[in-house]
Amino acid sequence: MLSQVFRSGFQPFNQRLLLRAPCTALSRSNPVQPLAIRHVRSWSNIPFITVPLSRAHGKSFAHRSELKHAKRIVVKLGSAVVTRGDECGLALGRLASIVEQVSVLQNQGREMMLVTSGAVAFGRQRLRHEILLSQSVRQALHSGQNQLKEMAIPVLEARACAAAGQSGLMALYEAMFTQYSICAAQILVTNLDFHDEQKRRNLNGTLHELLRMNIVPIINTNDAVVPPAEPNSDLQGVISVKDNDSLAARLAVEMKTDLLIVLSDVEGLFDSPPGSDDAKLIDIFYPGDQQSVTFGTKSRVGLGGMEAKVKAALWALQGGTSVVIANGTHPKVSGHVITDIVEGKKVGTFFSEVKPAGPTVEQQGEMARSGGRMLATLEPEQRAEIIHHLADLLTDQRDAILLANKKDLEEAEGRLAAPLLKRLSLSTSKLNSLAIGLRQIAASSQDSVGRVLRRTRIAKNLELEQVTVPIGVLLVIFESRPDCLPQVAALAIASGNGLLLKGGKEAAHSNRILHLLTQEALSIHGVKEAVQLVNTREEVEDLCRLDKIIDLIIPRGSSQLVRDIQKAAKGIPVMGHSEGICHMYVDSEANVDKATRLVRDSKCEYPAACNALETLLIHRDLLRTPLFDQIIDMLRVEQVKIHAGPKFASYLTFSPSEVKSLRTEYGDLELCIEVVDSIQEAIDHIHKYGSSHTDVIVTENEKTAEFFLHHVDSACVFWNASTRFSDGYRFGLGAEVGISTSRIHARGPVGLEGLLTTKWLLRGQDHVVSDFSEHGSLKYLHENLPVPQRNSN
Repeated sequence: MLSQVFRSGFQPFNQRLLLRAPCTALSRSNPVQPLAIRHVRSWSNIPFITVPLSRAHGKSFAHRSELKHAKRIVVKLGSAVVTRGDECGLALGRLASIVEQVSVLQNQGREMMLVTSGAVAFGRQRLRHEILLSQSVRQALHSGQNQLKEMAIPVLEARACAAAGQSGLMALYEAMFTQYSICAAQILVTNLDFHDEQKRRNLNGTLHELLRMNIVPIINTNDAVVPPAEPNSDLQGVISVKDNDSLAARLAVEMKTDLLIVLSDVEGLFDSPPGSDDAKLIDIFYPGDQQSVTFGTKSRVGLGGMEAKVKAALWALQGGTSVVIANGTHPKVSGHVITDIVEGKKVGTFFSEVKPAGPTVEQQGEMARSGGRMLATLEPEQRAEIIHHLADLLTDQRDAILLANKKDLEEAEGRLAAPLLKRLSLSTSKLNSLAIGLRQIAASSQDSVGRVLRRTRIAKNLELEQVTVPIGVLLVIFESRPDCLPQVAALAIASGNGLLLKGGKEAAHSNRILHLLTQEALSIHGVKEAVQLVNTREEVEDLCRLDKIIDLIIPRGSSQLVRDIQKAAKGIPVMGHSEGICHMYVDSEANVDKATRLVRDSKCEYPAACNALETLLIHRDLLRTPLFDQIIDMLRVEQVKIHAGPKFASYLTFSPSEVKSLRTEYGDLELCIEVVDSIQEAIDHIHKYGSSHTDVIVTENEKTAEFFLHHVDSACVFWNASTRFSDGYRFGLGAEVGISTSRIHARGPVGLEGLLTTKWLLRGQDHVVSDFSEHGSLKYLHENLPVPQRNSN
């Protein structure tokens, strides 16, 4: 028995073990250690990750996010993936990367199988080399000179190439898998091995035995003996093995695999041939969608084209196996395409039997863009009317909103920290404040879109205007802040932007009703679809890749969320700040009562906010003074935990816990206190450890204050005012989409103005550039013209 042979230990490396099965199965042994302990993962150089992998087979996964639970996986490598561009020889770099990814998944406890092409290409390379070598010897004997350049290489028959290439291909795979302490076994099959019941059972048993022993089976059609493919020869309910696509599908269903990954040289399935002007990648493909797809020609190598892949994928899907078709050749993604798919990332085309009730996020993006363009064409009074109606709905529907919010709070109890629960909570006063802020936005929207910023007379009857226009489609991602939704929606409406909203699941009930109210308000002027709430299972990282749909990403949430989005966004600008490390410097000439009030308000009024105080800088001369004692007593009463900076700790006999990092955003009733010798040292400290968010000086000396205001390089710099004033509503902006610490476009609290860009309008009368040449008839004037003032009433 196979298991008995392997239990006795591995044979020396140069010996072969032939597995007697319906197919030829060839495995090279491993001299390192016996197979009996291959289930122990600590020896592998790939990190072990525990993944819950058990599930009942019979139904495919409905969503990409479930793919991480796949235990048994088949990876099909197409000829275009395995071979070089010249179709002679293997793409060794890609193969090494694929083997590494398969090894990572295998060492996580999954059962991996490879269906690979490449034997013909590898054999063609070997045979060409042999022919060239033999021809050069013959020519040298007959003519006495080497004429390699004039040699004609005959067309090589594919079966001969396959016979010559199989052993070399397997030897290459074995050498690569050995680097990860993984054993591989080769299995060659023909159609008969699936159609003959006894052979099929033998094949099934062999594969199960290999998987049981943590060996990676590498399967291929036996191209050295297989007959030519016969079109339309599928049996009823059974797919015929004509190419490696159909082989992979048949194998996946036969072995009851959870996932089939088909790697090719295209990103996935397109609705028309890739490369055509209107071709769009299909994210999720459902049975019955074939009629909406136009298939192109097959790949440059191999037997199957995309039509064959789709047919095989649908057959596997019907058999209970999930399928993803993706690009295995692109240098930027091939190094992690397999692991990305298993992690549920939006890669390639995912085949699913479960059609979502609503539109896809791509469709929502298109609706938001179309709706936003219609919104921008409305009169300012119409956009203001929509926002006023939304403000009225927030108060009129208060009870329904608070009931939905209560459900969110009940479900979040025990799962969210206290600061996040506070952000999640809505109240009557919050809704009233929201309504007031929205009415402020409505008033300011009268003079936003289409405002003329500049007029220039280029030449006679040639005038140029610069006007404000919407940015396009905004993606706003927010956590635990349902009040953010109407604020951001109102700003998008006022600025004529389409909007995609992605809220945290902890606020799902609140977000749903607030979005419905927003669309109700939009409906009064027929632009309901301009604001979309993303309810699908798209991960934030996947949304950040939609660079053809989204023009600007605005994250609202934790510093970790902002950092993750900034890292994930490829080609889409991100407006925001990753941290809110706000400082307050109490100068030697500060007023005692003012300083105490300002510190209390900045730290204790709402410690979870990004504009809350995190580091208090005290001038050295204030130590052991009534001002210092009063601040410390107040913090003790407010139950603020104090962390001592290194310099402050050196002045104390019994100091509070010394701070671990001077660059910390606590988001709670905790505060770092540090001592500085001068205003310049305070400024240097802020520039070194701050986040350019909001920084404050407390002093009665105007000259000192002005020095601080002009030298601190932050988005918001205050004198004798709480850090908590750094807010769009308090600035009179009505509301804000966020606070930006970047230096391009918008900085500080970003309101309506920050959501606009400009375009240039040129009006002429048959003007051409050649008229302005040295000998032309016209001259440039470049005269500034008065800008018309719009009536805000």
